[in-house]
Amino acid sequence: MSLIARTRARGVETLALDSPGNRNALSAALVGELADALTECGKDTDVRAVVLTHTGNTFSAGADLRDPPAPDALVALLRQLVELPRPVVARVTGHVRAGGLGLLAACDIAVAAHTATFAFTEVRIGVAPAVISLPLLPRTDPRALARHYLTGERFDAAEATRVGLLTAAGDDVDDVLAPVLDGLRRSAPEALAETKRLLTARVLEAFDRDAAELTALSTRLFSSPRAREGMTAFLERRDPEWVL
Repeated sequence: MSLIARTRARGVETLALDSPGNRNALSAALVGELADALTECGKDTDVRAVVLTHTGNTFSAGADLRDPPAPDALVALLRQLVELPRPVVARVTGHVRAGGLGLLAACDIAVAAHTATFAFTEVRIGVAPAVISLPLLPRTDPRALARHYLTGERFDAAEATRVGLLTAAGDDVDDVLAPVLDGLRRSAPEALAETKRLLTARVLEAFDRDAAELTALSTRLFSSPRAREGMTAFLERRDPEWVL
């Protein structure tokens, strides 16, 4: 059974994360299927833009703790979103946690419903938002990001828009999305690709400079005793041992 639902309308390919049973957690299988779908979109000249969305009430809960992707596979997926020669637009109507926020940051445009919520929960299970920092740090407000990275607090769509994680939010996400998709459909494909290259240059510099270091950091933290305790506590629905 596919973990990515695909539809197309007037040149816009919609890829929906479709694993609601685990809240669209980023499993090795889901990451692989999404990468394959993006590769096909990048080669298909009939695709003008890609919308990345979700089924269920959660865009993504972050890494699947039972079947996590390898850190280098997640790096490759994030880079693929940034480098894809088609604009990628995130459409969010639910909650986004941890690694799911990396997907949002890797998209060119991100819109959400006002009811969506967000949180960098890594520190609460004993790890750090390492790999997802590659697209996040160049695109978001550093002072606000420090608070959200360090505390794991939940924040709303208005705050996500203020700090640069979202492009816009509204009561009806499809109303917000409509003029965006209309603009993309009216734009020349080659012009879109070259304009995206201009916009993503700084983000790709971060990948070139920091990907190896952050991948190693992620691997080290996820294999640590602290992380094992944090992930076990999460799965057992209890506080980890370090909570005061």
